[in-house]
Parts: sequence; C-alpha cells; structure tokens
Amino acid sequence: QVQLVESGGGSVQAGSSLKLSCAGSGRSFITNTMAWFRQAPGKEREFVAAITWGLLRTYYRESVKGRFTISRDNAKNTVFLQMNSLNSEDTAIYFCAAGRSSLSDVNFPNSGQYDYWGQGTQVTVSS
Repeated sequence: QVQLVESGGGSVQAGSSLKLSCAGSGRSFITNTMAWFRQAPGKEREFVAAITWGLLRTYYRESVKGRFTISRDNAKNTVFLQMNSLNSEDTAIYFCAAGRSSLSDVNFPNSGQYDYWGQGTQVTVSS
C-alpha cells in the first residue's frame, strides 16, 4: 500500500517555528516531484512549496518565501517543510503530495497534477 504520512504539526505562537515531515512508504518517491499544499478553514487548497528530484530545485508561493524551506532525504523517502516566523495566516492543514518527475514548474501549483497525497497535519498559529 502506497502511503504518504505527514507529521510535525501543532499549535504554536506567532513567530515560532515548526518542521513538518512526510514519510513515503510502499514505493520509492525518489524520482517524484514532491510538494506541500495547505488548506485553511473555508478556503481552497493552495500550493506552498515544491522540490524536484535530481537537481533539487525548489519553488515557493510568494507569501512563504524566505520563511519556509522544503527539502528531501531520498535515502529515507521523506520530504520536509521547515517553517519559520509563523503567523496566523499560516494556520491550515498541511498536505504533502507526490507528482510525476516530468511535472513542469508551471504546473507545480496545480493540485490535480499530483498522484499521491497524505492525510494532512494541522498547523495552528495563534497571535
């Protein structure tokens, strides 16, 4: 059974940091583009960050640039999202997703381009 399992969420104060992890199992995700999305209450799911395989190029939504860092450990089949300087607008359920290696960067924000999804982890930031 192919799975992506997120962890590391929690409730923190504004200005704090959290590091999310997403562990893959059931198959290797080494050659997949990996991404993080989030969904706040009453809002649509939105792209947060992506990382390619091979060259490990990274992409971020504008509002998290300079605060969030996506990375991956292929040996552990795991992708991470380091989140610093959190604010209340970062409150959401965070999902990791695996897309095809051929996914072009213009399609990174398109959730329909991802084949596997985790169940999500809640991040709550209070001001």
